[in-house]
Amino acid sequence: MFRKMTLGVCILFAATSVFAANKEQERLENSGTVMQEVMDVPDNIPQDLLEKAECVIVFPSVLKAAFVVGGSYGRGAMVCRTGEHFSGPWGAPAMYALEGGSVGFQLGGQATDLVLLVMNKRGASSILDSKVKLGADASAAAGPKGRDASADTDAYLRAEILSYSRSRGLFAGVSLEGSTLRPDDDASADVYGRKITAREIVLGGKASIPTSGQHLVRVLQKNAPHNESEKSSNR
Repeated sequence: MFRKMTLGVCILFAATSVFAANKEQERLENSGTVMQEVMDVPDNIPQDLLEKAECVIVFPSVLKAAFVVGGSYGRGAMVCRTGEHFSGPWGAPAMYALEGGSVGFQLGGQATDLVLLVMNKRGASSILDSKVKLGADASAAAGPKGRDASADTDAYLRAEILSYSRSRGLFAGVSLEGSTLRPDDDASADVYGRKITAREIVLGGKASIPTSGQHLVRVLQKNAPHNESEKSSNR
């Protein structure tokens, strides 16, 4: 009887692990779909901002129901340019979580996709190891939109993170101040099949791009293949 119970527990644990892995793989795939759809919107992220971003974070299908009860409400993936100075091609994705804040009142009752641009090395480094509060630990602003929109105002130059939302087909900048952003290492472990941190994925070169993350990386590489931030005298 004990053997049967032990076997049953092992099978249940294995099934749970597979389900969690599949769920995170699907979330990663959805992140790629969202980024592709955002780039296909005529009035989307200004090209010069995307080209200067060190990292991009995508949270697909954020729901207001989670805001009402509090706690965790956004799960997605971050992709950064490779290399110590974030100057290489886009690398492997790390899974991330967005929590708290009052953004739920802005998003309404529909499922909403969020896209965050991490605009400098300080912003990228700050979120690799720990939870940061947007607007306090990391400066944040609603991003401008339009491929040819001016992105050289002081607000955008100072911001470490620019944020956007897409709901009901509408794409716009959205304020996420007061929310917290953190690495979701448990989700990353489900994706890569082993315990691994965001820093090891992004800067350690210890992870190859999983199949579920290839679409997201391809979209970024196609639309912003080179980091243009070093060419700006304002960086």
